[in-house]
Amino acid sequence: MSSLSCTLRVSFPTRAFESSRKTRRATRRRFQILCFSSQPNLHEGVEEEEEEDGAGHGRQVILVERYGNGTAKRYMLDEESGLRTFVEELSSETNRLQDFHTSDTTLSWLPDIVKDFILPAEFPGSVSDDYLQYMLLQFPTNVTGWICDTLVTSSLLKAVGVGSFSGTTAAASAAAIRWVLKDGIGAVGRLFIGGRFGNLFDDDPKQWRMYADFIGSAGSIFNLSTPLYPAYFLPLASLGNLAKAVARGLKDPSFRVIQNHFAISGNLGEVAAKEEVWEVAAQLLGLALGILILEAPGLLKSYPVLSLTWMSVRLLHLWLRYQSLSVLLFNTINLKRARLLVKSHVLHSVVPECVACNKDENILLWQTFMKPRITFAVSLEEMVGGERSISMVKTLLKLYAKEQYILVVNQQQGDFEVFVSFKVEATSVSVLRSVWQTYWLHENWDSSEDVFHQLAQSILQMEDRFEDFIQQLNRAGWDTHQINLKVPKEITIDESGLV
Repeated sequence: MSSLSCTLRVSFPTRAFESSRKTRRATRRRFQILCFSSQPNLHEGVEEEEEEDGAGHGRQVILVERYGNGTAKRYMLDEESGLRTFVEELSSETNRLQDFHTSDTTLSWLPDIVKDFILPAEFPGSVSDDYLQYMLLQFPTNVTGWICDTLVTSSLLKAVGVGSFSGTTAAASAAAIRWVLKDGIGAVGRLFIGGRFGNLFDDDPKQWRMYADFIGSAGSIFNLSTPLYPAYFLPLASLGNLAKAVARGLKDPSFRVIQNHFAISGNLGEVAAKEEVWEVAAQLLGLALGILILEAPGLLKSYPVLSLTWMSVRLLHLWLRYQSLSVLLFNTINLKRARLLVKSHVLHSVVPECVACNKDENILLWQTFMKPRITFAVSLEEMVGGERSISMVKTLLKLYAKEQYILVVNQQQGDFEVFVSFKVEATSVSVLRSVWQTYWLHENWDSSEDVFHQLAQSILQMEDRFEDFIQQLNRAGWDTHQINLKVPKEITIDESGLV
């Protein structure tokens, strides 16, 4: 059958899809609808709802696939042409209407990309009511503070002989500008980390605290090499400060999560204050020992000896950091610990306690390299692969009718891999269930058997054993009320109604 493509611009009443913290309201919205028709082809989105076109032909919407940028795709079954796909893109007028209906309109003029960069996810529902007012006042406060620091830096440079108040101040000003510029370039790293990766630290603070030290060590290498290339002091020092700023951007939020873990009595302020005592005491002792090393005969005259000494101390520092993070005992469940817990339950029907699980947790390993491989937020088109049959889509929807996700095994790869796409109602427990099903499939997978039969068997096993898994987690001391398994929002499946 020949494919049909058309572009329509229509206006019709519908329900505005907003996040769970907002109410749904009926409004008139304008969409740009791109329709494509081809019997074997799949794109996205479907719901079970009947429509009729101008010729009276019935259409059944079986799925709607939503994207984080507001775009949605609908899969519709047409009596004549089979499976049809509708792509709906929100216009600027729609975005304005969505901003109008939000519970907070103070920053409605800001683009969404800026809001996502400077505000916590799901703002304002995810923070207290006084958050925005505090931050708006805190910003100019910090600006004035850095202005003062810039002026003080110039005075310090003059005090050590770079220019003078009685003579020319050009040298001191130039040196101060270079010094401040070095710090400013480094601050860009913290700005980027905080805005782009702020949602990572709650999930795995151990890993990011360790990587902060690796990046900080790389920054120190740039600074250490400045005596070798004094003409390139500014770029080398700037790169060093950039790396150190990135490291600080990873370190500070990670350690705040760790401090919150320590404060089991709600005494976060006291824990932070006492940590400051330990840190300052270590700083004073480290400075004293550093001065003694610098005063050692011949060390300042030999750059290789200085570099070797730094390398030795830095490696000791990294080893000690790893050891300190390894002793942390989190009773919350992130993806790494979920994998260990699920694997143990699938294989042995037991759940390890917090001490054993945290000891086995690999701090340095990235999720991408963990086996079996799980890829979240996958489109339906990618899930069905080359088959692209209507019957396959219907079978998947029926198979996962009671679940808040759809999981398939990627048969295009040699290694075992699963694709998971979540429905809009999915929660952290849904993510945990998908991990449990993945490990059962991984341990029992037989490529010669029917795929859907094995998926059905894994779901039956999960229904029989998942409740026991949760009960064992509670008995082992795990906090099942704080499961740090975030549902990806890049692609979600909506079965609640038409766009």
